[in-house]
Amino acid sequence: MSNEVLRVHDINPDGVRVALRWDAFVVGASIFVPCINTDLAIKQLTKITDNKAQQVTIKIRVENGCLGVRIWRIV
Repeated sequence: MSNEVLRVHDINPDGVRVALRWDAFVVGASIFVPCINTDLAIKQLTKITDNKAQQVTIKIRVENGCLGVRIWRIV
């Protein structure tokens, strides 16, 4: 596991910090997060979006041969 400090809105489902650009995450936008531990990624993303009062859809996906989750902002 990484000893790197996480910021409030960062995730680390596989032990590597992923900093997402939440300021650019407008309604209709989506972000793909490549990861192995998709359950933890969904849990972390759900916690952040709940705190931000954003409605999202999150699905486990394989894109370009890479496992991960895609999150869509719907409201």
